[in-house]
Amino acid sequence: MKKFFQDKIVWIIGASSGIGEALVYNLNALGSKLIISSRKKEELNRVKEGASHPENIHVLTLDLLDFSLFKEKTREAFSIHERIDYVFLNGGTSSRGTVAEMKFEVQQKLMNLNYFSYVGLTKEILPFFKRQKEGAFVVTSSIMGKIGTPNRSAYAASKHALHGFFDCLRAEVASDNIKVILLVPGHVSTQISLHTLMPDGSPKMEKNRLHEKGLSKEKAAFQIIKAVKKNKKEVYIGKKYNQEHLSLYLFRFFPELLHKIIQKIKTE
Repeated sequence: MKKFFQDKIVWIIGASSGIGEALVYNLNALGSKLIISSRKKEELNRVKEGASHPENIHVLTLDLLDFSLFKEKTREAFSIHERIDYVFLNGGTSSRGTVAEMKFEVQQKLMNLNYFSYVGLTKEILPFFKRQKEGAFVVTSSIMGKIGTPNRSAYAASKHALHGFFDCLRAEVASDNIKVILLVPGHVSTQISLHTLMPDGSPKMEKNRLHEKGLSKEKAAFQIIKAVKKNKKEVYIGKKYNQEHLSLYLFRFFPELLHKIIQKIKTE
């Protein structure tokens, strides 16, 4: 593993917490040279200082809702080492609320944060990858990007959109030696539930029991790194053979049964 990632140039967006933070520590230990981004500079510096080789980490602040700066930030990122091998698109948040109660403005915000920011950055990054004649997008979706459950419409819609966009991109750029890897995490033990948007746009500020019992972010990062090395097109990240993992098999082979089960789900 270390031989594969040694001296790879990796840009991790959404690196200040959760899975992104765990990826920083893992890839840094494997010898990669990292550019880490989020809107919180102080948190990025904390992550950098906690890494085993902080000298191999460059902090680049980036607000995923400030589309106007994407071109400038992308140019800056590629100028640091003259190239980038992997871009991890990992920022975003979740939501809770029925279709009827969720404000339209909150639906829009989720699409801007979880989907359009990825589209905007991808369109800026793509010309650099084409000039390099290689590169890889590693995109954090969700099991909600495959299966929709009650009270998750805004989040699920933003993640479903990622699959459509990046599946098309993968087909378009295969001849350019550019890869697209879609990550489909189940419940991972992170702080995302605290920032989950409620129907009025306010953060939930409560921990989710299922997230707390989910796969640790360190194990999630390890699964992701293995999937990247194997160049998986799409991969489930989470505990094996649990309810959410098995739901993917039901989705594929027994969709009618899955729909009946989903209608009875009560979400937190």
